[in-house]
Formats: sequence, C-alpha cells, structure tokens
Amino acid sequence: MGRMPDETTQGLTTEEARAALLRDGPNRIREPRRETYFDVFLEEVREPMILLLLVTGVLYSVWGRLEDAVTIFAIILVLVGVEVWNEHRAHRAIAALATLSEPTAAVLRDGRPAEVPTEEVMLGDVILLWAGRRVAADARLLQAHRLEVDESTLTGESIPVDKEPDLQRPLDAEDLDRANLVFAGTTVTRGRGLALVVSTGADTELGSVATLAAEAKPPRTPLQRTMAELSRTLVLVALGVSLLVPLLGIALGNQPAKQMVLVGLSLAFATIPEELPIVTTMVLGLGAFRLARRRAIVKRLHAVETIGGVTLIATDKTGTLTENRLRVASAWPEDFAYRMLEIATLATPEPTSDPTELALLETAGASGIDPDRLRAGTRDREELGLDDQRPLVSVVGRRDGYLRVVVKGAPEAVLARSAAHWTVRGERPLDEESRSLASEHAVLMATEGLRVLAFAERLFEVAPEPGADVESDLTFVGLIGLADPPRAEARDAVEACRVAGIGVAVVTGDHPATAAAVARAVGLETDGDVLTGADLDLLSDDELREALGVTRVFARAKPADKLRIVQAAQARGEVVAVTGDGVNDAPALAAADVGVAMGETGTDVAREAADIVLADDDFATIVHAVEEGRTLFANLRKSVRYYLACKVALVGAMLVPAVAGIPLPFAPVQIILMELFMDLAASTAFVAERAESDLMRQPPRDPRHPFMDRTMIASILAAAAGLLAAVVVGYLVTREIDPTRARTVAFVTWMLGHFLLALNLRSEREPLWRLGVFSNRVMTAWGGATLIVTLVAVLAPGLHTPLRTTTLAVEQWGLAAGTALAGTFWMEAWKSIRFKAS
Repeated sequence: MGRMPDETTQGLTTEEARAALLRDGPNRIREPRRETYFDVFLEEVREPMILLLLVTGVLYSVWGRLEDAVTIFAIILVLVGVEVWNEHRAHRAIAALATLSEPTAAVLRDGRPAEVPTEEVMLGDVILLWAGRRVAADARLLQAHRLEVDESTLTGESIPVDKEPDLQRPLDAEDLDRANLVFAGTTVTRGRGLALVVSTGADTELGSVATLAAEAKPPRTPLQRTMAELSRTLVLVALGVSLLVPLLGIALGNQPAKQMVLVGLSLAFATIPEELPIVTTMVLGLGAFRLARRRAIVKRLHAVETIGGVTLIATDKTGTLTENRLRVASAWPEDFAYRMLEIATLATPEPTSDPTELALLETAGASGIDPDRLRAGTRDREELGLDDQRPLVSVVGRRDGYLRVVVKGAPEAVLARSAAHWTVRGERPLDEESRSLASEHAVLMATEGLRVLAFAERLFEVAPEPGADVESDLTFVGLIGLADPPRAEARDAVEACRVAGIGVAVVTGDHPATAAAVARAVGLETDGDVLTGADLDLLSDDELREALGVTRVFARAKPADKLRIVQAAQARGEVVAVTGDGVNDAPALAAADVGVAMGETGTDVAREAADIVLADDDFATIVHAVEEGRTLFANLRKSVRYYLACKVALVGAMLVPAVAGIPLPFAPVQIILMELFMDLAASTAFVAERAESDLMRQPPRDPRHPFMDRTMIASILAAAAGLLAAVVVGYLVTREIDPTRARTVAFVTWMLGHFLLALNLRSEREPLWRLGVFSNRVMTAWGGATLIVTLVAVLAPGLHTPLRTTTLAVEQWGLAAGTALAGTFWMEAWKSIRFKAS
C-alpha cells in the first residue's frame, strides 16, 4: 500500500498490475478476520449449555463410576464437534456471499477498458468513472466531463461535489478540499471521467477513517430475534421442569438425591432450546448460499426470510423481462437513417456499456460510419446528459465553422423541442400534420414492442449567448426502433408468479405502447390501462393505491414514480420486491421489502442499496429466489416443529413417571445421547429438505403472521403426544418384568420414534411416499446412524453398563418398534387421506 506521485494516462499492463498486487497487496482497507474451527470451538465450549453438560460429567466422575464420566465426556466431544461443524459451515457460507457480492471497478488495462475486482485496483491504474460508479481508490482526475461525486461517506455532506482536473495542485494540499481528486468509497452521481490511482487500501482517506472502527457483526434478522425471544421464554419453562422432575422423584418416588440432581442437570441440558438460534442461522446462512448458486446473491441476510413472502414484484422491463440484446429493427423515414446514425454516434459518450447505444454504434459501423473520424471532426464537445426532467441526451460541438447540437431521446420530448423537420426537399417547418404523423409512427413502432428513439439537430452560425437554451427550435430528423425480444423463460416465470399468488407490475421508462406490448408478450394480464408518469402526477396517494389493484403496467415512469409505486403497494399491505439498476433507483430499492439490483447492468449505487443482486439480470431468477425463500422458511418451520416436539415429548416422558411416583425411564447418560441425535436432525437434516411439490401453488405467507401460530403449536403438541405415548406405553408394559429392560425399551422406542417422527415432519401436506423415503440423503444418513447406535447400545454387552441398557427379547423389540411406528405414522396416514381428497 502507498502513494504514487508519478502520473500516466495509459494505466497498467496486465503484468504490471500482477506485480503490483504481489508487491503492495490487495486494495483492501483491512484484512477480513477469518474464523477458524478453533475459534468456533472456543465459542461453543463457552456456551452455558455445554458448561452445564461439563458440570454433569464432573459430578458423574465424583458421584458415579469412571466409565460413566468417560461416556459423558465422549458424548460432549461428539456434540461439540457437530456444533462446531454446523456453525463453521454456516459462517463459511455467509463469508462466501461477501466474496460473490464484491464490487468491481472499470480500469484501463493494456490500454483497453476492463472490469476487475476492486481489490485488484493498483497504484498507477487509470479508473473509468461514470454516474452510478463507486470510486475504487483515491485518484487524481485526468479527464472529467460534468463530473459530480457524492462524498457524504467521508464528509457527511449530502450535496454532490463538482470535480475537474487540475494537474497543477500539489498532492500535499488538504485532500478533501481538492476538486481534482476523487476518493475511495464515494459515488459518482453525474458525468464521467478518467482518474489515476494515487492511494489504495489503508492509505486512502476512507482507510484512515475505517481503521478506527472495529469489524462489526451484521445485525440479526427479525426471524433471528424472534427465535432468540422464543428461546428465552422456553428456557424458563425448561428450567422449571428440570427442577420439578427431580423434586417429584425425590418426594414421590423415593429416588436417590444424587441421581435426581444428575437427572435434573441432564434434563435441563436436553430440554433448554439452545439450538433454536443456531438452527435459524444455519437455515439463513446456508439458504443464502443456495440462492447464490441460483444466481441470486444475498447482500443482507434478512432478505432470505423476506423473499419467500413477497406478494408483488415491481420489475423493470429491459434486461429483466427482455434479453437486453438490442438491435436496430427499423427507421423512419428510411431516407434519413444514415443521418440519424451519425447523430446517434456523436451523442454517445465514450466509453459506453449501454446496450441501446452499443446497438446504435454497431449499426452505424455496419453502415460505414467511423466513430473516431466522425468525432475527430467535432471540437469543444459538451454533453448535456439524461436526467429525471430531460429524457434526452444532447451534445454541442463545433464542426466546419458551425456550432452543431445533436439530440437523441424520447419521441415526445424531442418533438416538443422541434420547430422544423428534414424532408427529401430540405428543411421544412414542423406543422401539426407532420408532428402528428411522427407521433403516430412512434406509437406504431412502440406497439410492435420496439424501443423508440427520436433524433434531431440544430446548427448555429453564431454562437449562442451563455446560458441560452440550445435544445429548443430543433430540426427533427426521424425515429429509430430497436428490438429487444422477451426472454424465453419470462412467460413461464410470470405464470409461476400468478399461480403462486404473486402480482407482477412492469415499471419502465419506455413508451406506453412498448411497455404494453412486452407485458402482453410475457403473458402479463392487465385489467386496467397503462399509466404513465404524467398520469401518476395527477393521482393522490389514495387514488394510486386504488389504481394498483387493477393496473400492472407503468410507462414513462421516473425514479420518483417507482418509489411512489412501492410505497403505495406497501400501504395496501403488499410485501414488495422491486428491481432496479440505476442511480435513481436506489430510493425505491432501499424502500422495498426486498430490493433486487441487476448484477450485469446495474450501477454500484443500485447494488449497494439492494438486498439481493441478480448475477444474470433475469426475471426468472427472482421467481427462483422466491421459491428458494419459501423452501427455506418451510424447512425452518419443520425443523423447529420437530425440535420442540422432541423437547415436549422428553419432558412428558420424564414428568409422567415422576408424578406417578415410579422410577424415571431414562438415565442421565441416555438423555444426553438422545439430545445429540435431536440436535443433529434439527440443525442438519431438515436444512437439506427439498420443496414440497405444491409449494409454489400456495399463497404467500403473511409476514405479520406469528412464526409460532396456533396451527404450529397444535402440530407440535400432537407430534409430541404421539412420541410420548409410544415411550410411556413401552416403558409401563415392561416395567414390572425388569426395570433395566423397561428402561432399554423406552430408550429404543425413543431412538426409533424420534427418527420416524422426523420422517413424518419432513412435509406439512405431501405424504412421505410422494416425497420419497430416501430422497433426503442427509436425513437418511442420520437415520442410519441412529439405528446403528441403537443396535450397538443394546447388542454390545460392553456398552450396557455405561449406557444403562440390556439385551431385549424379540417381542420387546417388536413392542418398541410397533409403539414407535404407531405413535408417529398416524400423521402420515392423515396426510395421505388429505392428499387424496385434494
């Protein structure tokens, strides 16, 4: 890292950049902290529940036998190992997202524009700046045209700062006062320019500020906070039960006090829902990584839980519903096509990545127009760029002794500024008949789904007065229509939204007829007329909310209109996902419940404001993200439902005998072993569950609906009651025969029953035979491990003493398996009946 006073306008070669990266290191303010397995291990062993289990092991070694203590500590080691692996897996997935969503910078490499990761911007690089770009490093301006930069991240001032080259100013002047420097972390709001990198990483102005701040963890999502609050409530219940069972065992059952203390500690460990926050983080973190694999990169974790509840998607048209591969399809009048292409070439900034401008330049080149030669003949160029109030671009320059203004933009805006038009007989006044004819042709081309641009020019023999309006009294030249076909998958994606109960609204700056044509092409049903930005200006907020009930296409919409549409939809109770790619889309992206930025064509500002970035700019990817979000939320519900059902069943299995005054069915070591397998299923197996076949035919969930609703609570209690009944029946039937054998039957019934319960709770509506018993490989592996441990615990004589088990007769195996099956698979029978009825 360092400062570079030498100046060059050529940038670096690939070899020079590679050498600089090795010499100076990446353009990074600080090295990210990498969390190792050991870090997670230390974090886990400090958890209260693990400490509680360690205390239990110590007491076992003091009050019991050495082999009991060894068994306890062996289980602790396995349990902590599982937790460490799960936590590290989730952290690694979330860290991978940060890498996927890293911004890039436009630089000159080997004399040509190139996109490189921001961390690879080196001293001596020449960076390209344009509106929407985030500045990658501190740099001295070499060229600038109407450049404004938002420096609020450094100064707190929200007003953009004008920037211009001044190579004479010394480098040791007050940095933030220099108009010839741009600074890392700031954002270009207008204009364009070239700048030479003079500081990177910690040596930048941003680096000197950022190093003062410690690396902070991201805030918890609403769902994580809900799970934490639920855990705190359930902890009190679990502690109460963990005290009550030993007290009842001592008072009513004449149980040894030391044994009851160990039971209470083990029961507290097994029933306190310490896994809930971990399960939530696992589901969100790994879910976000799965979304990234489907080309939807999550920047903010709360979007994972919100995207599945979206009820309205407000989407751009170009590049999202269409391919964003434009080509010139028609020109009117055809006699002036060459002249319009000349104007398009002169009115296009260089470099450009805009698909419309690239399509025009490609056609111009095919028509024999040399952009470099054409521009070389124009001196003192000044650009008047597109903005919210001016849907056109103008370039003013001197050519052949004249001051020439060339204009391209929306037909209605260009025609409104035109007073004449070119004909085959020369320049003529633009009368109403000619104006109407041009407007009709614009509408006709737009109705065919074309993006329509108008072109005009004006010549000044005498330079106008400073500040004069050079965009008035133009001479209209003609119209060019560009085709941008709908994406092949867009129609299916829109239909999938309709089936899933998700509305789709198209919000575009294009002509109303173009917007309507594309909407029809992708199968979007519209019951109302197309509303334009001008129409929206006439509607009150209440009227706009009402219009959203019938209107789904909005054309000639300004960025402020998109924000208003989002806010009006939210006022109607909608959960809104909105797409955007430009600087002025940032307010709508930030205001939406889920902001979705375009990764291919989006600006840095849009990506920064968004919650999710689409790597392919495809509307179908948003629908895939919604499906993935629904799956993740459903899996979280299934995981929590299973986890709490097992906890309730375990509490009941200990509480019923305690109240009855008979010995308890589980030894402390068995409780700890059972907890290990419960945690494995809840935190690992359910995360891998695939979506039920009717998931995208269900209506969106209401985000205001509580996570633990009445239906879920009833399901937890019903599932727990079945498992509890199986354990209690098996235990009571064999208790009079042999207490140790009865305890073994209870243990086997539990181990088999809680696995069968997990199979049943894999789905809420679809029967297991439809899902496929072995379709979840992780759960299959966990079930196999459960069965093996159960068989070894009963059949291996060497484990009988430490695990408090014994051998079972065939009929006792049958009793355990039969009660476990009956106590859980009644749910499967009920689902099958409902499934066939539907």
